[in-house]
Amino acid sequence: MLIKILNTQLLLFSLSCSLGLIIPVLDQSNMALAETIAKSSEFTIIQQIVVDKKEFGVKIINSNGKVNFFPTNKVPLKQGDAYGWRIKLDNYQGQVKWREVLTLPKPPETWITQDNKNFSISKDGKTAISHRTTTPVNGIIENFWTIYIGDPMGQHQIQVYIDERLIATFEFEIVPF
Repeated sequence: MLIKILNTQLLLFSLSCSLGLIIPVLDQSNMALAETIAKSSEFTIIQQIVVDKKEFGVKIINSNGKVNFFPTNKVPLKQGDAYGWRIKLDNYQGQVKWREVLTLPKPPETWITQDNKNFSISKDGKTAISHRTTTPVNGIIENFWTIYIGDPMGQHQIQVYIDERLIATFEFEIVPF
């Protein structure tokens, strides 16, 4: 009986190696783990996602066109500036399917997005959900919102999901400029 169990375990291990399966076994507080599943007609590949760094802040473009990112959780209500997040993934291969949930303290005067197909707003007008599929650049995925007159001040929250797993939550406040 022991030989039969060992043979079964060896067979499963051999199959997982030959098919390129990666089994997620991480359980560390400084790493987030998610699975990406790429389906083919014969097998499923599970890719683990390890977050190296996650940060929230303000992106400001100066008069020379240079983009500067300033990590902060206090965002001045200055029209034209942008706030958002960046997440650096470790050794991720291929495209990343992510979802962002932005919750405001009250509805803005208007919601503006560049991708209406992958964007929805809650019935109360306070929450926007964006879906994207992107290829990380140097391991980084990101999303930013441009500040407009009529955006509400107060506490905001952004949750970022990769393949339906919560990867990051950013709490921040929009304050007077």
